[in-house]
Amino acid sequence: MLNTLRKSIRQYKKLTLLSPVLVTGEVIIEMLIPYLVGILIDNGIMKGNMPYIEKWGLILLILTVFSVAFGMGASYASAHAAAGFAANLRKDMFYHVQDYSFENIDKFSSASLVTRMTTDVNNIQIAYQMSIRIAVRAPMMLIVSVVMSIIISPRLSLIFLVVAPVFAILLGLIIKAAYPYFPKIFKGYDQMNQVVRENIRGIREVKTYVQEKPQIRKFEKASGFIYKLYATAQKIMSLNSLVVTAVLNITNLAICWFGAKEIVGGGLQPGQLISMFSYSNSVLFSLNMLAMIFTQLVVAGASGRRIAAVINEKPTIKDPRKPLKTVNNGEVVFDHVNFKYDPSDKAYALKDINLNIRPGETIGMIGKTGSSKSTLVAMIPRLYDVMSGAVRVAGHNVKSYDLKTLRDNVAMVLQNNVLFSGTIKDNLKWGNENASDEEILVAAKIAHADDFIQEMPDKYDTVVEQGGNNVSGGQKQRITIARALLKNPKILILDDSTSAVDTHTEREIREALAKDLPETTKIIISQRIVSIKDADRIVVMDEGKIQDIGTHEELMKSNDLYSSIAKFQEEQGK
Repeated sequence: MLNTLRKSIRQYKKLTLLSPVLVTGEVIIEMLIPYLVGILIDNGIMKGNMPYIEKWGLILLILTVFSVAFGMGASYASAHAAAGFAANLRKDMFYHVQDYSFENIDKFSSASLVTRMTTDVNNIQIAYQMSIRIAVRAPMMLIVSVVMSIIISPRLSLIFLVVAPVFAILLGLIIKAAYPYFPKIFKGYDQMNQVVRENIRGIREVKTYVQEKPQIRKFEKASGFIYKLYATAQKIMSLNSLVVTAVLNITNLAICWFGAKEIVGGGLQPGQLISMFSYSNSVLFSLNMLAMIFTQLVVAGASGRRIAAVINEKPTIKDPRKPLKTVNNGEVVFDHVNFKYDPSDKAYALKDINLNIRPGETIGMIGKTGSSKSTLVAMIPRLYDVMSGAVRVAGHNVKSYDLKTLRDNVAMVLQNNVLFSGTIKDNLKWGNENASDEEILVAAKIAHADDFIQEMPDKYDTVVEQGGNNVSGGQKQRITIARALLKNPKILILDDSTSAVDTHTEREIREALAKDLPETTKIIISQRIVSIKDADRIVVMDEGKIQDIGTHEELMKSNDLYSSIAKFQEEQGK
């Protein structure tokens, strides 16, 4: 974990190293001041020597200024180093997620990834800042304070040798008791973020079905789970302050008792006793800081493992060593393809799929819900990889292609495609960032999106609200079809992507695709027979298998499943 995280420090190494150096200077001066104050009291104040008091008073003032300067520098260096480290961690995780396959994404929920990039990184940032400042300051204060105490009075310093181990043992027991709660707390954050994410994304459905109260109960349950765990952990950790207070009071009483005897016996000066009190407080304060650091490190340790898991996750789909950079045509061949989402699953999502699709051919695909139609086409751009068998495009296994090349030549339009914040033109340019206005216009006309875009206030410069809420479902689908067309793909996959479009407009889109993209292989998945009846061939799928292949007329005569769907839809007027 540490090796993974430290790679993200990068350009902040100098600030990371500078902070301990400045802290060292700060602590040395700060710990020297009580010793000098004791000398000032014994040789200046107790003897009424004003020149001596003025001289050492000035020296103490200068040392204080230097200590403050070193402290401010250390704070600046540690804060900037920690903030930069956190920014790099977020960047590294985000960049790494971009290389994930769907299989990798399925392993981490989206809510969990958000939690790891926010809450977990914040925990690491706090721990890192403490590590390069307080974690250096506390042990140095402890060591220097003990050394100075020994210099002043070896006999009184023995008190620390008794108290410090007891204090450390008590704090260790407290931390050990609290530690198991923190990994559970972060899992609770994942659950709560999932509830919030689902509620916000589906807020229209929530209000439509009047499900506000059940949603509130779900949130309260997730939030309450975190509260209970966190409250329990904090109750345990709050014992730190009780231990610190008790040990500090006992130590000061011991120093008062034995120190008074030392003064009466002539073995200690009053100023030295005051210095001992200062070093006593410093010793216990440093131990308390160490306890606080250990507490934060416990939290950060759980967060660090979650972050490292994201960064260390190996993408299951990678570019080959010598990838093909050109897709010559839109031929697609499924050769004895088998696939399941989880290797431990007993059932296959796809079972022995064999299908040859010629370049420029239009293939319709239909089947019951859950028959793995979408899973099948996801194999073409390698959103998933087959478990066995092979998928070939233009005569080559898809695993032989450069991923960018392959996916630039395979355009997928899904039923629930997403529009991103920005203008309509910005969204269209996802298909081709260098597309000219003329190319955008042509693609929009083929997708029958130009008509309604022209009626918008700013036409192609109209701003799309978050999630595309200011356009209808059918309009959103037509924009995403136009976006796909701008890729000028060899293979176009329409996965139920006209379900929100009226049948008349859908027919016009199909006719435009056939006319303007004759060489593009088109795979149309639909639940409506009317959407695929004019395809060159229609694939009927059932339970992950290809049940039948043929034209509309052939399947109406030979396939009971297809003909029953067609007759039912005809009776319903679909």
